[in-house]
Amino acid sequence: QVQLVESGGGLVQAGGSLSLSCAASGSIVRINTLGWYRQAPGKRRDIVETIGSGGHTNYVDSVKGRFTISRDKAKNTVYLQMDSLKPEETDVYYCNAKLISVGNWYEADYWGRGTQVTVSS
Repeated sequence: QVQLVESGGGLVQAGGSLSLSCAASGSIVRINTLGWYRQAPGKRRDIVETIGSGGHTNYVDSVKGRFTISRDKAKNTVYLQMDSLKPEETDVYYCNAKLISVGNWYEADYWGRGTQVTVSS
């Protein structure tokens, strides 16, 4: 089995910073992509930023220059540094891993339970 455990998040004032981290563990053969998504109640889950095994990143334009994703391959951990946060970015943030687990030959999506980020105005 594979688990993603998130930490970080919380309450911050507009313009402030928060850091998120997510550690993947379990029967993992290879992690291809790690990333973060966010979702507001009643809305779809949208990409924030992802990072591939080679370091290539993909992100929503609205976070460019403010959010930084990084990855520690040895620890199977992904980090998201969020600066200059805005009230409209109040959401539940979910960690995602696209990986191949033991006994499988295909890549599958795994999700963390989510962590609340609240930005007050």
